[in-house]
Amino acid sequence: MFAVENGLQGDPRLQAISDAIRVIPHFPKTGIMFQDITTLLLDPVAFKHVVDIFVARYKHMNISLVAGVEARGFIFGPPIALAIGAKFVPLRKPGKLPGRVISEEYELEYGSDRLEMSVEAVQSRERALVIDDLVATGGTLSASINLLERAGAEVVECACVVGLPKFKGQCRLKGKPLYVLVEPSQFDELTL
Repeated sequence: MFAVENGLQGDPRLQAISDAIRVIPHFPKTGIMFQDITTLLLDPVAFKHVVDIFVARYKHMNISLVAGVEARGFIFGPPIALAIGAKFVPLRKPGKLPGRVISEEYELEYGSDRLEMSVEAVQSRERALVIDDLVATGGTLSASINLLERAGAEVVECACVVGLPKFKGQCRLKGKPLYVLVEPSQFDELTL
């Protein structure tokens, strides 16, 4: 669900967020319109809007764990977790976490990858939110859901700053709701 469908229609914060995201054509490969959130992070007002909107949505959902997908989920996840009184769990690329980990492989728009999570990070029946910067096919979010559920968590929702308007991966999210703030500003080729 896009934020505009959930009571934020006409909210100027969404336009400020969208305006703050730079689009880089043909990066990292030809045909991809990369949604660069670096410029969003350089705009403290727009960055705060992102955090504020997510916090308002999740503060009363009894979420005890915010899982951030490497690397950009690490930017948005911690301030949201702190504001709602939850812990932050990093979902990392292979070989980045010490100790015992579980892993999940997934397909990307331009290859495959794997996420890992510390087995000690999640307790059974914790209510979890998965956060990332962008959803395209749902592969990364699906792997995140699988990791958290294998550890015994209940994934309440997935949240992304940017989402494709024709997102086709809902079936990959195992019925979990998806909440997205804005659509890509340029959507004529594959967008990431």
